[in-house]
Amino acid sequence: MEYLRAFFIGGLICLIGQILMDTTKLTPARVLVIFVTTGVILGALGIYGKIVAFGGAGATIPLPGFGYSLAMGVIEEVKNKGLIGAFTGGVKATAGGITAAVVFGYLMAIIFNPKTKK
Repeated sequence: MEYLRAFFIGGLICLIGQILMDTTKLTPARVLVIFVTTGVILGALGIYGKIVAFGGAGATIPLPGFGYSLAMGVIEEVKNKGLIGAFTGGVKATAGGITAAVVFGYLMAIIFNPKTKK
């Protein structure tokens, strides 16, 4: 059952992204920013935590999950270290994801020819 819930939540997030790209003139980069920002906002409000509890990896692996990780990292560091945690918490919580995005993004840019949406 856990796999079905993860598939459902992850698929729903992907469906929303595909609808945004197909029906609007939003570029994939803008959809990325919308998803990460939505994850941060929903995480800060405590809503995305419930989605993660239900969907597991289906909610934590897509882009809103990255935003959620940023928000949770900041909240945890602010509790532990005060205001300075607002600047360090998000980076500490998502360092692995940021590194992977930079490395794999660079590799893909070398291998393939990037194009913009017309």
